[in-house]
Amino acid sequence: MMWLSAMRLVPGLMSTKTDVVVIGAGPVGLFSVFELGLQGISCHVLDSLPAAGGQCTELYPDKPIYDIPAIPVCTGQELVERLIEQASPFSPVYHFNSEVTVLQKLESGEFLVETAGQSITCRAVLIAAGAGSFTPVRVRVDGIAAYENSQLFYRVTDPTQHHGKHLIVLGGGDSALDWSLALAEHAASLTLVNRTERFRAVDASVEALRNLESEGKVTIHFGAASGFTENNGQLSELKITLREDKSEITLPLDHLLVFFGLSPKLGPVESWGLDFERRLVAVNMSTFETSTPGIYAIGDINTYAGKKKLILSGFHEAALAAFAIKSQFEPDAKVHVQYTTTSSVLQERLGVDQKQ
Repeated sequence: MMWLSAMRLVPGLMSTKTDVVVIGAGPVGLFSVFELGLQGISCHVLDSLPAAGGQCTELYPDKPIYDIPAIPVCTGQELVERLIEQASPFSPVYHFNSEVTVLQKLESGEFLVETAGQSITCRAVLIAAGAGSFTPVRVRVDGIAAYENSQLFYRVTDPTQHHGKHLIVLGGGDSALDWSLALAEHAASLTLVNRTERFRAVDASVEALRNLESEGKVTIHFGAASGFTENNGQLSELKITLREDKSEITLPLDHLLVFFGLSPKLGPVESWGLDFERRLVAVNMSTFETSTPGIYAIGDINTYAGKKKLILSGFHEAALAAFAIKSQFEPDAKVHVQYTTTSSVLQERLGVDQKQ
C-alpha cells in the first residue's frame, strides 16, 4: 500500500513508517494484527513491557482460561503464543520496552508516534493498551530501592541468577508462590513472607508450598518487611515485623524477590486529547474510533454502552476496528466481508498453499 508523508525527523531517533501503529501487545492487540493483516494493512506494535502478552503474561501466565472460542482450556501464555503465531504471516514489527511519549496528528492527516528511541509515522493508531501500563507495587522500606535490579527484584528474568542464594520472597499471590516453588530446590535458603495467613493463590500451589515447608525446604512467616542491614554496600539481612505479636526477626538475605502485584496506570494516554468516560477512552461502538478521527481504541481501555471487559469482546472489537480502518484508508471503495475458507486473496495473504 503506497502512501506519502511529511515525516518529522527527530535527531537521535530511528524513524520509520507503516500503515497502523498498534499500542499494546496483549491478546487484543495481537489479534488486531491478524485482523489488520487480513485487510492488507501493515503495522508496528509498541508495548511498554519487555515481551508480548500484557495482563495474560504479567498476571496469570500459567493459569487456565476457559472462554476462548474453540479452545476448551489454555494458559495465558499459551494463548499469547498462539496469537503471535496466528499473526506471523503478516510480519508485524514489535517494539518492546517502548512507552509512547508523543502521539501527534500531523498537518498531512497522518500521525507521529514516538518512544524514547523510535519515531514512527502512520495513517492510523489503534490503542489496545488494556488497563494501561503496568508497574510493580514496590516494597515500602526506606532506602531499599537503591538495590533494585542488583539484589531487589520485582520480576524473575533468569531463574539461575537466584540459584545458591539466600532468598526472601514477599507476597502471597500466584507469582510469589510459583517462584517460591520453582526456586526452593535451588536456593541456599528460601523464606516466603506474606502479610496474612491467607494466600491469594490456587489451592494446589498453597498445598505444594506447605509440603516444602514440612520438608524443611521453605520457611513461611506472616508479617511485613520493616528494615534491612547492609554490609560493604550489599544487603545482608532483612528485618521482618511479625503479624501475630509485632515482634521483629532478622533473616539472612542475598536476593529479595517482591511480588505484590502490578499497578495499572493510564499514563500518557491521558494526555493525547481523547474524550474519556470514567477514566476510559470513549469510542463509537460501530467503528471503535475515538473522538480523534484516525485513532481507535479496543479492549479494556475503551468504554461504550454495553461494554464487557472480556478477551472475547476485545477480539470482536479488533475485527470491527480493522474493517473501519480499511474504510478510512479507502473511503470510496466498498469493503466486502471475505472468508478465509474460500477467499483466494485472504489465503494468499496468509501464505496458504492454494494448490492443496
